[in-house]
Amino acid sequence: MNKFDRLSALMQHFQMNVAKCDAGCGNLIVIGDRRTNRPDGLEFWPRQRSANSQIPADRRLFEASADWGGTANPLIAALPEILVVTTGSDEPLALLLQMLVTEAADARCGSNSAVNRLCEVLIIRLLRQQIELGETTPGLLAGLADRRISRALVAMHEDPGREWRNHELAEVAGMSLSRFADRFVERTGETPQTYLRRWRMILARQEIAAGRRIQSVARRLGYGSAEALSRAFRRHFGLSPMLVRKSAQT
Repeated sequence: MNKFDRLSALMQHFQMNVAKCDAGCGNLIVIGDRRTNRPDGLEFWPRQRSANSQIPADRRLFEASADWGGTANPLIAALPEILVVTTGSDEPLALLLQMLVTEAADARCGSNSAVNRLCEVLIIRLLRQQIELGETTPGLLAGLADRRISRALVAMHEDPGREWRNHELAEVAGMSLSRFADRFVERTGETPQTYLRRWRMILARQEIAAGRRIQSVARRLGYGSAEALSRAFRRHFGLSPMLVRKSAQT
């Protein structure tokens, strides 16, 4: 994997789940001409719809409920409330949307898996677009859009259990310590150590909910003991790791 791939280390921790739904219920809508069944855009509410879509019913070719880790996924949490994209001259996007509409309509064997994967590719393209636009609001996307700060973020995403010091992250970013610390806060809205702790907690909650032993999770994420992880977990989430595990099992 490219050492400074800004998305892959994050994406591998979250699974896409897509379910085709009735009009008015989805947060992912492919827009197009019903007569030709040809898509020309999409509307995406990354977290959940907070208002009715303004897309006319006769312009909706495909509507689905798409979840990629919800607000636990920092990439999804960093996106705007709603994204509306037109294909324009973007032929690859038009082709991707056409494949998505066709797979959903045909309902052949493997269609559900194909739709999930196509939606994942689609959202990756949306994330790339947001990064390339150079997000100015402090947050993860603005950090990933920064050529140097993104290197430090990728380092933390790829090796969350390492005892990263700010001077080490500054070296990864190719910056002086003071400039790095200031620029990191300017771009992401938080300090490097705050971001690292939050990333570890996101991973810890996922792994504990999946049934992994707290001791092994603590070891992998750089905590000295299960007790140390449990204390940090309670401070961050306001509940114990065991309660999260029990809730996931019910």
